[in-house]
Amino acid sequence: MSDTPFGFGLPPEEPENGDEGKKKDQQSGGGQGPANPSGFGFPGAGGADADNPLAAMFGSLNPTDLGAAFQQLGQMLSYEGGPVNWDMAKQIARQTVSQGAPNGTKDASVSSGERSAVEEAVRLADLWLDGATSLPSGAGSAVAWSRAEWVEATLPVWKELVDPVAERVGTAMGDVLPEEMQAMAGPLIGMMRSMGGAMFGTQIGQAVGMLAGEVVGSTDIGLPLGPAGKAALLPLNIEAFGKDLGVPKEEVRLYLALREAAHQRLFAHVPWLRSHLFGAVEGYARGIKVDTAKLEDVVGQFDPQNPEELQQALQQGMFQPEDTPEQKAALARLETALALVEGWVDAVVHSAAKPRLASADALRETLRRRRATGGPAEQTFATLIGLELRPRRLRDASRLWASLTDARGVDGRDGLWAHPDMLPTASDLDDPDGFVHREQLDFSELDKMLGEAATGSAGQPDLKKDTDGDGKGSEGGKDDETE
Repeated sequence: MSDTPFGFGLPPEEPENGDEGKKKDQQSGGGQGPANPSGFGFPGAGGADADNPLAAMFGSLNPTDLGAAFQQLGQMLSYEGGPVNWDMAKQIARQTVSQGAPNGTKDASVSSGERSAVEEAVRLADLWLDGATSLPSGAGSAVAWSRAEWVEATLPVWKELVDPVAERVGTAMGDVLPEEMQAMAGPLIGMMRSMGGAMFGTQIGQAVGMLAGEVVGSTDIGLPLGPAGKAALLPLNIEAFGKDLGVPKEEVRLYLALREAAHQRLFAHVPWLRSHLFGAVEGYARGIKVDTAKLEDVVGQFDPQNPEELQQALQQGMFQPEDTPEQKAALARLETALALVEGWVDAVVHSAAKPRLASADALRETLRRRRATGGPAEQTFATLIGLELRPRRLRDASRLWASLTDARGVDGRDGLWAHPDMLPTASDLDDPDGFVHREQLDFSELDKMLGEAATGSAGQPDLKKDTDGDGKGSEGGKDDETE
């Protein structure tokens, strides 16, 4: 979890005059000091006259911030959309990006030189991958994104991930009130849900904005966040990633291009994989329950003038996975799916890079550790939606794919992606040798037979419907009683 508090006010702007500007701002009462990290000057935030409600709420804000505060409060109370206010999420994400990453780097437009370097790296990566996998290239184009462009391109996918869990919170916020009060508290419930959507939007926006400062491409978390067929890298983040590795930046860029291009091949040529992964996420989300005790406590003390309480509850997390066999199975499916994707990419990229890059082993280990631990933003998402998108068994999966390559060759290994039932399971990761040497079912002939049967039945008599015992069946799907 990041130490950075999530708030509703606009993130503080960088003063033009450095430290001198900060001092001047604090002396004049403007800006946001450490005593008020939430951005709004609600009662109890400090620095305001408690006898004057308006001063208590807005006394610490300068006129520019005051207008922004009223605008944002209006957005919170008037929102009538889904469980997350995604307009606000986008706005907060862009603002977070504009403030710079924790490492001090500021977002910047991609230069033509950086764009050309990314395109060349992806082109070369695809050439190297041709000998490491039977799956053809999946990148129709290669793009270099700024952090802000990454936010714009990936928000639609975050919506798919977050909305199911956020919907549970929106429903729970009304359900925790006693039934006799719900009819009387209709407007309050509506306002609470609007504010809940805005608060979720604020925090998701913060997390997406933070993650934009960490990611190096569009597939860092193992899910296809960007548009299909578009390999994307972030030059600014790649430079920050490789800064202290002691590896030439061209090699770092090329290794990350290999990973991005490998992900693109997998998602482009395994048509069921995307829905399989998102279905696993949704299946796990269905088993997450809201900590109603915590929510009841927050709602019971809810003060419309102090929405920070509800915000803090969301920030601290109020989700608990149900301890049921179904939920455990859903978690195992999700963890296995993520591990298989990342393990395959790890094995294929290593096969392509090892003979060509002196730094291949060091970069591989760095990326493995990075995926295993996750950054602050990934931890934030785990708190907000009760879900960690980490391949816990990455090393096991990578060893299994490598063993499959040795035993069955590249075609035999990649052929397992033809059908989801052919993939290794969680127990197979425990016994990779047993899986590697086990006879695998070949679903290709079965799919072919089913396809031919479906095609043939379209214009042929259905002999399965032999209702009169003459062996001819019924023509055109009609039975004798209707003729």
